[in-house]
Amino acid sequence: MKKFKSIYLTALSTAFLLTACNKQLDLKPFQSVGQDVAILTSTDVQITLVGAYNRLALSGSYGGGNFIQPDLMATQTLIDWQGTFQDLTQMVAQTITNDNGFVEGMWLGAYQAINQANNVIANIDKADAAQKNRMEGEAKFIRGILYFNLAEMYGKSYNDGTPSTNLAVPIVLTPTKVVDESAKVPRATVEAVYQQAIKDLTDAQTLLPVSNSFYATKNAATAMLARIYLQKGDYASAVAAANTVINSGRYSLVGTYTDEFPYPAQVHVDNTTEDIFAIQVTAQQGSNGLNTYYASPDDSGRGDVIVRDNFLAEFDPDDERAAIYTEDSDGVIRVGKFNNVYGNVRVIRLAEMYLIRAEANFKLGSVVGTAPVNDVNRIRARAGLNPLATVALADILKERRLELAFEGGFFLHDAKRLKQDVGALPYSSRKLVFPVPLREINANSALVQNEGY
Repeated sequence: MKKFKSIYLTALSTAFLLTACNKQLDLKPFQSVGQDVAILTSTDVQITLVGAYNRLALSGSYGGGNFIQPDLMATQTLIDWQGTFQDLTQMVAQTITNDNGFVEGMWLGAYQAINQANNVIANIDKADAAQKNRMEGEAKFIRGILYFNLAEMYGKSYNDGTPSTNLAVPIVLTPTKVVDESAKVPRATVEAVYQQAIKDLTDAQTLLPVSNSFYATKNAATAMLARIYLQKGDYASAVAAANTVINSGRYSLVGTYTDEFPYPAQVHVDNTTEDIFAIQVTAQQGSNGLNTYYASPDDSGRGDVIVRDNFLAEFDPDDERAAIYTEDSDGVIRVGKFNNVYGNVRVIRLAEMYLIRAEANFKLGSVVGTAPVNDVNRIRARAGLNPLATVALADILKERRLELAFEGGFFLHDAKRLKQDVGALPYSSRKLVFPVPLREINANSALVQNEGY
């Protein structure tokens, strides 16, 4: 596992190394150029923004790690793990140490991207007037979703104890230019980090356009807010946000479930009609970070995750979603969602919005948009299942579990918000919270370590 420098040294370097590698934008790189020189024009601001996207797309961040790592912590009864990365094996065994390289990498990658987003926001007045709102909105979208993920992984769940006193991660909102005492920022509370993520995404809602190629859009910000509100237990805000995205009319469920995960001879495929925001993967940019662990060697992966029969037994006999779990040449069942090594990493899609609206409406006893049973039946119809006459909460949660399995770290995050046991551990176990990386503790005397580490 590659060793990384601390967040503070990296934040300084990214203030000087504002580079990007997006061939579609054909932007010139800078090499070791000071910040006062590197960000002078609107093009420079755009270069920095593309750099933030590239950091967001790292395999240890929203390019895969943000999803597979929480799932590994919560699927002991559903999968067999045959991976050889010991730091990931620690997650499966729920025995993470404070020097875990993947834990360190997630923290570092997030703050690198946040620092670049901060540089965009700090220099937004240099952007062309016609592009200013879009650039600022994209930077705040990136910063907002990263702070949300950091709070989920390095802090206790929002409903576990008191979020206004439980610690999450440092909030840094300005570029780090000099590594001195001012760079040693203490951890903010879970409440404060959630509020920062919500503020950034709410600002992004206002600033972003409705259409923006495969980059962040107004609806992408709204959809991420729906996810945050659900995790927070703010069901009124969750149902309103999900309903807004659904009613935008810009997205539609693909015809069959497997069509959402296209596998056309290992080439890049554009977003489907269902994708609200996805990390784009091409041969030039690398491989899908989820493909590495979920796909077998038949499909360019390591085949580390084997799906157990008891998980497949959760699907009804006619449920077409079970077809995504396929037997490979070695005779074991694996998740087929990520077989395309150049398949996009789906961050959020329309099916999740229907399920958020259904659950939030059910818990509120409201009918915003439509009754919960109608949203559930929409998802079931696409899966080839008969409609239900009525739904209970358990029905909604079952559809969510089977529809979104292995996609967003939901095995862990849903268990926590629903206060369900995670394997042999209670949802509130300290072992289900990442440690603050040891290198960060050593570099920053203001940081306090999580319990048990």
